[in-house]
Amino acid sequence: MADVVIRRARTSDVRAIRGLIDAFSPNGRLLSKATVTLYEDVLEFWVAVDGEIVVGCGALHVMWEDLAEIRTVAVDQAHQGRKIGYELVTALIAAARDVGVRRVFVLTFETDFFGRFGFREIDGAPVPQAVYEQLLRSYDEGVAEFLDLERVKPNTLGNTRMLLHLS
Repeated sequence: MADVVIRRARTSDVRAIRGLIDAFSPNGRLLSKATVTLYEDVLEFWVAVDGEIVVGCGALHVMWEDLAEIRTVAVDQAHQGRKIGYELVTALIAAARDVGVRRVFVLTFETDFFGRFGFREIDGAPVPQAVYEQLLRSYDEGVAEFLDLERVKPNTLGNTRMLLHLS
């Protein structure tokens, strides 16, 4: 990972983030997102940059006072195997700590990868009923997936729900 830098995303990175998502969404590995949503959420994203080229991305979406989701982690196929995904997730976990989150959720096919960070498989949404009811008001599709709502079930088939407790 010699020349790859992990940094906060900028609006000028959104087209490259869009390209990474488009590379993985047709096979269901990532949920496709509207470009406008990527611009709206750019502050959640971190990118891996090799020179001037964005070769990876990931986002941290805060869901509640003590809970966030790592989402949309992708590394360009030509750059895989260089620990770029590991560095992105490490940066996202650090960002979660920085904002005071104590638990980080992920919905993933990559259970071994996230397991190396200490994520453990869970069932259901790990929030009290009162928080669950508040989260139902969110328009975010990722929150709907977290809540395991019926309308998003096709997006989550085969995914595993995992949770990391931060110390």
